[in-house]
Amino acid sequence: MQRNRLAAETSPYLLQHATNPVDWYPWGEEALAAAKLNDKPILLSVGYSACHWCHVMAHESFEDPATAALMNELFVNIKVDREERPDLDKIYQVAQQMITRRAGGWPLTMFLTPDGQTPFFGGTYFPKDARHGLPAFGQLLRRVAEYYHGHGEDLRRLSEQLRLAFAQLTPDGGASPGALDAAPLEAGRAALAAAFDANFGGFSPAPKFPHAGSIERCLRHWYSKPASPDLQALYMATLTLTRMAEGGLNDQLGGGFCRYSVDARWMIPHFEKMLYDNGPLLALYAEAALATGEPLFARVACETAAWALREMRSPQGGFYSSLDADSEGHEGRFYVWSKSQVQAVLTAGEFDAFARRFGLDREPNFEGAWHLHTHESTQRIAAALGATAGSVTALIDSARAKLLKVRDTRIRPARDEKILTAWNALMIKGLAIAARVLERPDLAEAATAAVDFLRAHLWREGRLLATAREGRAHLPAYLDDHAFLAEALLELLQSRWRSEDLEFLRQLVEVMLDKFEDPEAGGFFFTASDHERLIHRSKTFTDESLPAGNGVAAVVLCRLGFLLGETRYLQAAERTLRAAWPQLARYPQAHMALLNALEDWTAPPQIVIIRGGAADCRRWQIELTRRYAPKRLVFAIPQDAAGLPAALAGKPAATATLAYVCTGMACSAPITDLGELLRALEAGAPP
Repeated sequence: MQRNRLAAETSPYLLQHATNPVDWYPWGEEALAAAKLNDKPILLSVGYSACHWCHVMAHESFEDPATAALMNELFVNIKVDREERPDLDKIYQVAQQMITRRAGGWPLTMFLTPDGQTPFFGGTYFPKDARHGLPAFGQLLRRVAEYYHGHGEDLRRLSEQLRLAFAQLTPDGGASPGALDAAPLEAGRAALAAAFDANFGGFSPAPKFPHAGSIERCLRHWYSKPASPDLQALYMATLTLTRMAEGGLNDQLGGGFCRYSVDARWMIPHFEKMLYDNGPLLALYAEAALATGEPLFARVACETAAWALREMRSPQGGFYSSLDADSEGHEGRFYVWSKSQVQAVLTAGEFDAFARRFGLDREPNFEGAWHLHTHESTQRIAAALGATAGSVTALIDSARAKLLKVRDTRIRPARDEKILTAWNALMIKGLAIAARVLERPDLAEAATAAVDFLRAHLWREGRLLATAREGRAHLPAYLDDHAFLAEALLELLQSRWRSEDLEFLRQLVEVMLDKFEDPEAGGFFFTASDHERLIHRSKTFTDESLPAGNGVAAVVLCRLGFLLGETRYLQAAERTLRAAWPQLARYPQAHMALLNALEDWTAPPQIVIIRGGAADCRRWQIELTRRYAPKRLVFAIPQDAAGLPAALAGKPAATATLAYVCTGMACSAPITDLGELLRALEAGAPP
């Protein structure tokens, strides 16, 4: 079978197109030079491995010889994995929205000039044959090519307009010189309340996305007011977490969350599973379990971690990127059941309980079959069956285990086995938090193995790389890679101490400051100063499907600055907040990561440093982390820890275990009694 230039790539998404009759190029000098040499416009196609509509367009058009021949005749065709090249995706998604005034998405189909790679037309999915108000793809190709060759002056004007528009997108740091205050925190909470769905949870109509940052902010807002707890904020968080956990968004058999729900009830998801969703949700459910004592939240956290370790971890310790929505050519087929399939596996008693629990006694909810969604509580089922709640739970758990075993024999969705630094960092953070909250040292070990993989394979000569697969790591890392990994290391250091991880964290922060910071206007660019030059260098503060790299960077700089007494870090955090201030003040609900940083800036976190023997340090740390305190950092540093920076070395161990409590730049005298420490923290709560 003939293969095109994509055959040498690491991205599974690009490799899926390596046998297309399209003469695909990966993004790079060869493709850009070919476009200039032949005076052909560029057809840029951006997608990712787990994208359902990307597969549809590939099957309809890119695998079709006639369509491919037209593409090859008229264009230089470039295929991009948006997960490997988010820098390109950010630029051309924005361009598509500016040109068409429509929402973006994937697949992204853009047409660029060969000289300068300026977009002049685009869209998302285009069908092979005209339908849904969209032109046939072949017809579109001809019209675009004709326009390119016949409207040179128009294209030059459009190019200039787009460059001016991109320049205006870069925040100018126009914040007032006054003090940063907590007003956006209150405004963000009010905006969440206005958008809240009081019936099913969440903060939008369908489709509903599991935005962990919004739910976390509700928990933090509730906890920040001990004198008059914000119970509505707590309700918004817990209702959303409960409905998501009970819904079809959460895999009721195997754990792990799908990308989003197509309906308001969290019932039917878009079935792809992304690592970048599950890392933050793992952290969130673990913290919610600690905050509320709700067993459901602890169970979901454990099941999400189990899914990640079972299905997404590579033999070397890193984590794969995603599971496809499709299997056997149909979305969701791997996950759904017929009633007869379930009855064939379960006993009559198991089926009676399971059917009531997950709606098999109701009408099918997905294309004539059932996707599992919780409908009745175990208490109501027990009353209906004349049984105890405990016996019903046992029947349901037994049924779930049996069905999972059967499901594991099905043809599985494809797995994207590239290892992305940023997404791994999100999972490392989730595992680290769950490890200490749920007292699961095995999760800390898994997080540590992932850190060791990234450091061994994606950290070279003081610079970070973005992606790896089958022994090949490449592509310069982005802001998100650095900021997310730095935050993950800061969390993992609180689950178990390794001085080399603190040093790695400091190196990442120094690279961020040296290569990514905008020293004049504040904040951080998405790409490094020595990155490939593109038509625009993005600097964004808004959360998208991932938390904003600028927000996470500001959190890390603030917390690490207080931990190490490093004023350079604190000043960089302040510059970032000031650069973002106009947007943060106007649309706080779109900037949850920055709100976390602002909260740390206006009310510095409490840092507890425990010194002593390793076992005793660990015992003290466990006691301190059994209480939800989102603005408290606890580091148990054994007395024999080497290579400590001055701020930590200056808090020495003694013959007995002791602790230092610091807020901002001020620290207490050493406390040598655990009970006294707990009383002191309680008296000063929160954080």
